[in-house]
Amino acid sequence: MKAVMLVRSVLTFLGGLLMVGCQTGPEREPLRAIDRPIQLERFMGDWYVIAHIPAFIEDEAYNGVESYRLAEDGTIPTTYTFNNGGFDGPKKTYHPKGFVYNQETKAEWRMQFLWPFKSAYLIVYLDDTYETTIIGVPDRGYAWIMARTKNLPEKRYQELVGMLAQSGHEVSKLRRVPQR
Repeated sequence: MKAVMLVRSVLTFLGGLLMVGCQTGPEREPLRAIDRPIQLERFMGDWYVIAHIPAFIEDEAYNGVESYRLAEDGTIPTTYTFNNGGFDGPKKTYHPKGFVYNQETKAEWRMQFLWPFKSAYLIVYLDDTYETTIIGVPDRGYAWIMARTKNLPEKRYQELVGMLAQSGHEVSKLRRVPQR
């Protein structure tokens, strides 16, 4: 029963991503990934989710961590874990697989939660030290501010929120992910 519910949840999530991923609105271009090449190996590892415009499966996430590993075949096995509903809530774990879509910059991926569906995953900001990043999707419906540490100084956090606002995201939908 639990497996059936998980499959339904993932299918609903992916269906929503596919529908919103096709909508850009008449007044703006789709969001784009950064145009400078990233060093994929440096991007790998753990990233704490500091804030997000969440997908429904993570709208009550606590202690969110996205972990990337570069496989020999060039894919990016990913593990996303969080506690649902509180610090002591049940642990949720998802294992999507990333595929580098833009081979020149390596900043645009496709994430696959369920075969054969893939969703755009854009690295829209990455600092030079690979300590903070912003991930988005073309229609700006979802976004993630992530860092190598569980917490950011408030000034740095506000700078990243400002970048989201400048890129056309509805920052009123932004949810800070509690980390402990």
